[in-house]
Amino acid sequence: MSTENEGTAVPSAPSVPPVPVAAPEGTPASAPGEFSHDQRYPEQPGRSSEPGGAGGFGAPVQASSQPPSQPPSVGSAPDAGWPPPSPPSVQPHYGGGGGSGDIGGGGGWGEPPASGPQPSRKRPGGLIAAVLAAALVAGVVGGGVGYWAADRNSDGSVSGGSTTVSAADAPALKREAGSTAAVAGKALPSVVTITAQAQGGDGGTGTGFIYDKQGHILTNNHVVASAADGGDLTATFSNGKEYAAEVVGRAEGYDVAVVKLKDPPAGLKPLALGNSDQVAVGDSTIAIGAPFGLSNTVTTGIISAKNRPVASGDGSSDKNSYMSALQTDASINPGNSGGPLLDARGAVIGMNSAIQPSGGGGGGGGGGGTQAGSVGLGFAIPINQAKNVAEQLIKTGQPVYPVIGATVSMSDGGDGATISGDGAGGGAAVTPDGPAAKAGLKSGDVITKFNDVPIDSGPTLISEIWTHKPGDKIKITYTRDGKESQVEVTLGERKGDTQ
Repeated sequence: MSTENEGTAVPSAPSVPPVPVAAPEGTPASAPGEFSHDQRYPEQPGRSSEPGGAGGFGAPVQASSQPPSQPPSVGSAPDAGWPPPSPPSVQPHYGGGGGSGDIGGGGGWGEPPASGPQPSRKRPGGLIAAVLAAALVAGVVGGGVGYWAADRNSDGSVSGGSTTVSAADAPALKREAGSTAAVAGKALPSVVTITAQAQGGDGGTGTGFIYDKQGHILTNNHVVASAADGGDLTATFSNGKEYAAEVVGRAEGYDVAVVKLKDPPAGLKPLALGNSDQVAVGDSTIAIGAPFGLSNTVTTGIISAKNRPVASGDGSSDKNSYMSALQTDASINPGNSGGPLLDARGAVIGMNSAIQPSGGGGGGGGGGGTQAGSVGLGFAIPINQAKNVAEQLIKTGQPVYPVIGATVSMSDGGDGATISGDGAGGGAAVTPDGPAAKAGLKSGDVITKFNDVPIDSGPTLISEIWTHKPGDKIKITYTRDGKESQVEVTLGERKGDTQ
C-alpha cells in the first residue's frame, strides 16, 4: 500500500520574476506607481526643492520612452539630460512654472486644467517593462558569469571538458564490533535451518546451532520429533550448503534435542555459550532463525522477564514440556524454534522455544502447521539448562530429570502446587522412601515456595525443579491445615521420558 500523498498541482511560475527596485537608504518606500521627490528629481545646483518652485515638487514623469510633445516650461538644464521633460499640456500641473510657491501663484496649485478633451491616464506599464527587461539582462549576465567561472581551471585556463562536478566518494562503512550487524554476521555461519520429514511425508522446518566441532547441533525436541523414527533430517547452512543429519537424543520434558551431521564439514565454528543465570531484565537480545521457513532471519529485542513458567507441547503427543523461561520481545515465530537467543556480545543465553500468540495457544513451532505469529511474547530455554541436557544426550542418548518424588495437581493458577491424593496409574502420590517422603511431605500439602521462588501452580513447580540437577538441596515452603512450614529436600532423579 502506497504511503504517498497526492498533492495539489502548483501553478507554474513566470520564467523571469520581476526584480523590485530598492529605495535609496534612508528613503521611505514609495507606494506602487508613485515616486518620491528624491527619486524624480535629484537635487541640482540652482533648483528649488520647495513646492511651487521651478521644476518643483510634484511634477509627474511621463512613463514613456517617446520624446515630449512640447519643450519644458523651465529654463535650460545643467546638461542635456536634465531636467526631465514636462508632461503634455493636457495634464494638470501641480507645481511647475517659475512663479511663487503660494497658492494661486503663476503656474501654481490654483492653475486650472487646460480645456479640451482629456485623454485617459496611462498606467506605468513602460516602467514595469523596463524593470522586467533589467531583470532579464541581469539574469543573462549572471548566467554568463557563472558559466565563465565554472569553465575556468584554477590556473585561469579555460577547460573544454564537462562542467559537471562529481560527488565525493562515501567513506567506507565500518561497523562497531558490538553492533547487531557485526554480531549477526559472525553468528549466522553457525546457525542452520533444520528440515524434518516423517516417513508419511509430514514435517516442517526449525532452527538449530552448532554445539561443537564434531558436528553436534542443539535444537528443540518438537523440531525433530516428526523425523525421530525413521524420517529424513537435513541441516542447511547460511551459505546454502545442505547436509544430512540424524537424531542423537531427545528430551520431551525439557524440549531439547541433539542432532549430528552425518558428514560434517571441516572448520565448524560452535557458538559461544553465555551464562543465563547472569542475564538481567532489559539486556539486549538477538534472535536468529527461520520463521515460516525464511532462513537466516535476524530480529532484536530485550529480556522482558526471567523465570517465566511455560508449558508447551510438541504437537505429536499428549506430553508437555516445562521450562522456567527467559522472556523476550524479539520477534519469534514458527520456524524460530531451536535457534539461538544471543546477548549483545553474541554469546548464546537461551534457545528459542515457544511463543504466546494473540489467539491463545503456544509453542514456537517447527513451521509445520498454521500458527499465529509473534506478538512480542517469546520464550527461550535458559542456555545453562539446555547445556546440561545436551551433555546428557550426547553422553547417554537419554535425559535425566531431577524429581521430588511427589505428584502434584497440574491445574493452572492458585495459591500453590497441591500434592495430589493419588499418583500416576493409581499409585501413591508421594513415592515411598523418595525425596518428598523423607522430608515429611504428604498428600494435600500445598507447596508455596521453591527456595525463594513463589509457586502458584504445578507447572510452575516442575519448571523450577527442572532448572536444577539431581542431588541439589532445595528449601520447600508449604502449608498444611493453614500452618506454614519449611523443609529441605534433596532432589532425586528419573532417567528417560518413559514414566
